Amino acid sequence: MEFEHIPHAAPVPSATRERALADPGFGKVFTDHMIEIDYDADRGGWHRARLKAREPIALDPAAAVLHYAQEIFEGMKAYRHPDGSLALFRPEQNARRFNASADRMAMPHVPEDVFIEGIRRLLAVDAEWMPAIEGGSLYLRPFMFASEAFLGVRPAKQYKFVLIASPVGGYFKASAKALKIWVSRNYVRAAPGGTGAAKTGGNYAASLVPQMEGADHECDQVIFLDAVERKWIEELGGMNVFFVYDDGTVITPPLTGTILPGITRDSLIALMREEGLDVREEPYSIDRWRADATDGKLVETLACGTAAVVTPIGTVVDPDGEFQVGSGGTGQLTAKLRERLVGIQNGTIEDRHGWVTKL
Repeated sequence: MEFEHIPHAAPVPSATRERALADPGFGKVFTDHMIEIDYDADRGGWHRARLKAREPIALDPAAAVLHYAQEIFEGMKAYRHPDGSLALFRPEQNARRFNASADRMAMPHVPEDVFIEGIRRLLAVDAEWMPAIEGGSLYLRPFMFASEAFLGVRPAKQYKFVLIASPVGGYFKASAKALKIWVSRNYVRAAPGGTGAAKTGGNYAASLVPQMEGADHECDQVIFLDAVERKWIEELGGMNVFFVYDDGTVITPPLTGTILPGITRDSLIALMREEGLDVREEPYSIDRWRADATDGKLVETLACGTAAVVTPIGTVVDPDGEFQVGSGGTGQLTAKLRERLVGIQNGTIEDRHGWVTKL
C-alpha cells in the first residue's frame, strides 16, 4: 500500500519538545504525526493511507463507533538501542492480536505488512520524540473504529485505522515499588462468550468503577474474578498475573476467552521455562491465593503488560480482609525477569528468540 506523506505545517519546536521529554509521564505527551487509513467495503477495502500531522478526527454524530462501540486498539513500544537504532518488540504478535480483536468485533483485518509499515513510517519522522530518560520509550497506539454514519445494529461498512505515538516514562508513579491490589467482588471485567480476549475499549470501560473503588482503598490496581463462580482470578484491569511458589512452580490463569492473551505474558512464560521453572496455566482461586500467601508457600506474585512490563504485587486488599505476598516487596524472580525482558527490548541483552525487529 502506498502512503501519502502530507508535510506538517507547524511541528512542535525542538525546545518545547525537549522540555516535554524531560518528564513525559505516561500517555500525556504525543508526537507530531499520525497514520490514518480509510476502509470502505463498497470501494474495495483499505485505501487512502496518509502520514500526516496529528490532529482531531472529524466524525459524523451518527458514526457507528459512538453508538455501538465497534472499536479496537493495541499497545506496543519502540525502544532506542545502544547503537542509536530504533527497535520493536514482537510487532507481528501485536498485528495478529489486533486482527483477532477485529474478528470478535466484526471488523475488517488490517494486513500485517500495512500495520507494521505504518509504524515504520511514523517512527521515521518522529524518532526525535524518543525520550532519553531511563526507562523511556515511545508508546504506540494503533486503533480502528467504525466511522460509517448510520443508526442500526449491524457491522459498519466504513472504518478508520489510526496510529499515534506517545513518549513515555514509567507506567506507575513509583514503578519499583510493589503494587497494592484491590479485589473486585461486586464487578466483573468479562464473561464467557463475551469480549474479554479482545482489546476493545468496552472491556476497559467496565473496569473504571472498580478502579475508582480500589483507589478509595488506596490501591494501585484492581484484580478481577470470573463472572460465573466469582472465585477464579482472571487478570488486572490491564495486566496478566503470575503466582510464584517456593518450589519453583509458577501458575498463571489459562486463556479461556475471558482474559487478554498478553504478549508480555507469553514472553515471560518462555523466559521462565528457560530458567527451568515449572510454569502451569491453570485456574487459580482467590481463596488459594490468600491461603498460600499466608502459609509462605507463595513467595511472589507479579503483574505484566506492555505498559508496566513486569511489576510485583505486594499487598492484596479484599473486602474479606487484607494479606501480604512474600516480603511485600520485589521478589528475586520478578526483578530477574524484568531485568532480562527490558534488556532484550532495549538491546542490552542478546535476543535469542528473534523477538526484536530493528527499524
